[in-house]
Amino acid sequence: MIASISGTILEILPDGAVVDVHGVGYRLLMPSTATASLPPVGKTVRVQTHLHVREDAMTLYGFSTVEQRDLFAVLLGVNGIGPKGALAVLSVYSPEAFRKALVTEDLDALTLIPGVGRKTAARMILELREKLALPELEVVPGGNGARRAVLVEVKGALLNLGYTPAEARSALESLPEADDSSVEDMLKRALKELVR
Repeated sequence: MIASISGTILEILPDGAVVDVHGVGYRLLMPSTATASLPPVGKTVRVQTHLHVREDAMTLYGFSTVEQRDLFAVLLGVNGIGPKGALAVLSVYSPEAFRKALVTEDLDALTLIPGVGRKTAARMILELREKLALPELEVVPGGNGARRAVLVEVKGALLNLGYTPAEARSALESLPEADDSSVEDMLKRALKELVR
């Protein structure tokens, strides 16, 4: 895999750049944030890269930082997000801002990314929580550790059933504070709240 390249910028394009490395011009597709941070044509640059190989093409993607490159690689593992979608994420958000949107389950912020609707945003939150080792939000303040563990399971079940993180959180917050029922009982109560 080509992890980075250093060379002279030959051309800056709307979606990337061409970098000359010892006489070979490498065409890089880049997020707009990385393209905007490039030095002028003729200057030397070091770009972090990811080589994406498919049956019909080998495409080199370029990034300003290692964090951008690593997040791009993780995003490729999300169902329904390909290289174009991963570039769109990095064109709108820095890796830190994107992580914050995931941790806070901010669907509105995630839907600002071109091509990402509410369902895709919810799937991104669910799939990337583990891959990026994001902290779990405290589902409901208060209660003991056992109750929180049950609530986390119920929340996961609601998300798997297709409810948005906001809907799941709202249903969990409506459950009685002193309720220490099983996962199944609490899930039934949460579903009743969502049907209302």
